[in-house]
Amino acid sequence: MSIASHISTTGRSIATIALLMLGTGVAGCSTAIPLPAFISKDDVTGSIARFTSPLSEQIALDDWRRALPALAQALDPKGAGETVAWKNPKSGLAGTFTPVGEAYRRDERLCRAFLGEIGADEAVRGTGCLDRRGEWAVLDVKPLKKG
Repeated sequence: MSIASHISTTGRSIATIALLMLGTGVAGCSTAIPLPAFISKDDVTGSIARFTSPLSEQIALDDWRRALPALAQALDPKGAGETVAWKNPKSGLAGTFTPVGEAYRRDERLCRAFLGEIGADEAVRGTGCLDRRGEWAVLDVKPLKKG
């Protein structure tokens, strides 16, 4: 065997070993081993935050989608100023919004105070203000004793 042939064979062997080592290392990165002890049912994964209503923890996203138009109607300064009811037939949760007093300006926004009843046992007092998009944002919410 000539020296050139020996170097060529040795070079191929080294290259083969290097490729095998590289392949093993990369394969190790793609293997997932679940570790149940580190996984909790309460862990939140992903980038979408859980919805939290500005009024109550009872109000889920689907409930809020039904409550918000009722709140907007109750707070509308051109409206009748009467109590507006809402209900989610899926969850069974219902409530009312009652405007308190006249609309006023606050930080260059139109605002109005309201009372809200959520379900059978929760009441709140808050303020709704129109944001730049023309939607009502809820501020200064405080729980009230009901009954």
